[in-house]
Amino acid sequence: MTPLLLGVFAVALISSFVLTIHVRGFAVSRGWVSLPLQGRHLHVNALPRLGGIAIYFSFLLTLAGALLLNRWFPGLTSAPSLRTLMIILVPGTIIFVLGIYDDIRPVGPYVKFSVQALAGAMLYAGGLRILDLPVLLGARHLGLLLGLPLTILWVIGITNAFNLIDGLDGLAAGSGLFSTLVVFVVAIFSGSPLVSLMTIALAGAILGFLRFNFNPATIFLGDCGSLFIGFMLSALALEGAQKAPTIIAVAIPVVSFGLPILETALSVVRRLISGRPVFTADREHIHHKLLQLGMSHRQVVIVLYGVSALFALLSLFLLWPAGSTLGLVLAVLGTGIWFGVQHLGYLEFGEIRRVAQRTIEQRSIVINNLAIRRAAEELKVAKDYQQVRCVLEAAFSSNDFDSFDLQLRTEEPAARRKLTTMIGDFHRFRWAKPGVINTQDHLGWNLNLDLISSANFRCGSLRLHRRYSERALLADINFLTSVFPVVLADALDRVLNVHETFPATDSPILGLTDGAFSIAPERNYTEFAS
Repeated sequence: MTPLLLGVFAVALISSFVLTIHVRGFAVSRGWVSLPLQGRHLHVNALPRLGGIAIYFSFLLTLAGALLLNRWFPGLTSAPSLRTLMIILVPGTIIFVLGIYDDIRPVGPYVKFSVQALAGAMLYAGGLRILDLPVLLGARHLGLLLGLPLTILWVIGITNAFNLIDGLDGLAAGSGLFSTLVVFVVAIFSGSPLVSLMTIALAGAILGFLRFNFNPATIFLGDCGSLFIGFMLSALALEGAQKAPTIIAVAIPVVSFGLPILETALSVVRRLISGRPVFTADREHIHHKLLQLGMSHRQVVIVLYGVSALFALLSLFLLWPAGSTLGLVLAVLGTGIWFGVQHLGYLEFGEIRRVAQRTIEQRSIVINNLAIRRAAEELKVAKDYQQVRCVLEAAFSSNDFDSFDLQLRTEEPAARRKLTTMIGDFHRFRWAKPGVINTQDHLGWNLNLDLISSANFRCGSLRLHRRYSERALLADINFLTSVFPVVLADALDRVLNVHETFPATDSPILGLTDGAFSIAPERNYTEFAS
């Protein structure tokens, strides 16, 4: 059987090589090229997109030749099931035609999904289906209500996953080649002659095309190629799963298709987090991020080939399942994916980390918020200016601000003279946490709050200062900027008798009555220059 498979591989490779040259010339002559018009496009010259035609026909012709050879020389290999072959090829051809149409006249995602769902349903009707999910449901056999949707979801997911990574020269074809070789090895291991024959033919067809698709490419794979490769791999994995042990049937295809699955999962999650439509195109795929790190196109493709090869190698470890093999493989993959995604610097996942960090720090947030809210309640019953200042000191001693500056001011000359006569320069109260003044560290940012009472009297301002720090501000900023200034202004208005001393005018003023407060040294009171 080995000479036959090697011959199939060679014939598929040579025929794909020759057909790619003719398809490229035909597409250019008809003007079926991809222009670098959209922002996400990375090529600079118009290139034909129909490379999948060469892969499809070389694959089909090679299979036909192998079947004829098997008919003339039946002793070469066991006869593959023609029924199963047609169950795979008929919906595969439908997907291929959909891709050609999309390359020439683009269609919407819902049309694509509908046709792919039909192809998945055809596989299910032919007996290629997901039978169980041992990791989630144990040995329970899946019926129609679960098996059909899961089979369709698998087909749609893998088909579009390979289409999604088709963004750089040779990336989707190369990743598909690694995945195809894994399915081939699994088929040999599990004794599936049809899957072995089809995967080795597909691998040869992809490799022959890859000669012209690797950077710098002269032809693109196109949707007809990426969708066809993705569908064939999803279908062949289902066929191979019928005879393989459970862990091989379930885990190996998922791990071996790791790069396109990872890209698809990241794209969906990113767009959901950022509130964008899932089907929106962008320049934040894995290969775009690597390009932004300064790599060349060829370097990015080689790196991602290495990632695909790593996924393929780890999946093959599952051919010899032991008690800890699956757990070890998943641990290695999970660790690698985690560090890789962190290195790519996605803003969406930075927000997830921030939310997680604030969840961990929730206790500190509650303490800080309670300090401000408790101060607001105490200000409502404060009896004099001294008590207002003590409340402010206590509140800001327990949160993330380093100092504050409370300034009582008025634009009315008579009120200003009376204020100066009564309290001199002490109409400005400045406070800072211990250590801020000693280090003379004034670098930071300020939050200025205008103090306007509920009766619309301007009582002054409160400036909050915080030194620059990597630590997030752990406070309810909405309460601090909307509710707290009004409560403080009402307290100042009440204890200083503003509206009783000076009637309301077009320019609200601040007034004081004799005996409104007494001036005395306070604990923890600090004066420093602005």
